[in-house]
Amino acid sequence: MKKEKKPGFFKEFKDFITRGNILDMAVGVIIGGAFSAIVTALTNKIIKPLVDWIVWLATGGKEPGLYTFLHKVMTYTPELDAAGKETGDLVQVVDFTNSIYIDWGVFIMAIIDFLLIALVLFIIIKTVMSMQKMREEFKNADTREIKARAKVVAKEKGISKAEALEVVKAEIEAKKAEEEAAAAANAAPPAPTTEELLTQIRDLLAAKNDK
Repeated sequence: MKKEKKPGFFKEFKDFITRGNILDMAVGVIIGGAFSAIVTALTNKIIKPLVDWIVWLATGGKEPGLYTFLHKVMTYTPELDAAGKETGDLVQVVDFTNSIYIDWGVFIMAIIDFLLIALVLFIIIKTVMSMQKMREEFKNADTREIKARAKVVAKEKGISKAEALEVVKAEIEAKKAEEEAAAAANAAPPAPTTEELLTQIRDLLAAKNDK
């Protein structure tokens, strides 16, 4: 008995990466990873500054954001006027470098970040799974039709199901070949090339001169 040859590593790898669902998932992961950068920029650069600004307005400029200070250290810095020049006075501000605090704004932004990315990945995966399901349903419908036809052929000709299946496949291939031949026959003839037109004109002129 001849020993069956096992497929090589590269053959298995090729079969793996060319599966439809693997490619769809890879595209989804790439799009999701790219979108995560957009979401992070949206939350950190747009939403968080807006939240900090609202808190600053609500507290009359006393709090720069959503912070809970466990140990607040104050420092003095020169006061600036509207033009950005020092007025000579000092203003007391929070020294965030030496203070111990909880930044609720960063925590809230991380939650928003997670929810938006999860929503996008859910939509991508749902779309990919729907496309895969449609392909499988289409494939299964064709398979069921072929098996049903093979069952009828096996009963009519008194042959096995395997032989009937080969007969049906041959019928499908023959029908496909006939359709392609009919389409080729009904297709418009190709337009003559420039050389062919010149040759026809030359022959017509030669025939006219002979007369």
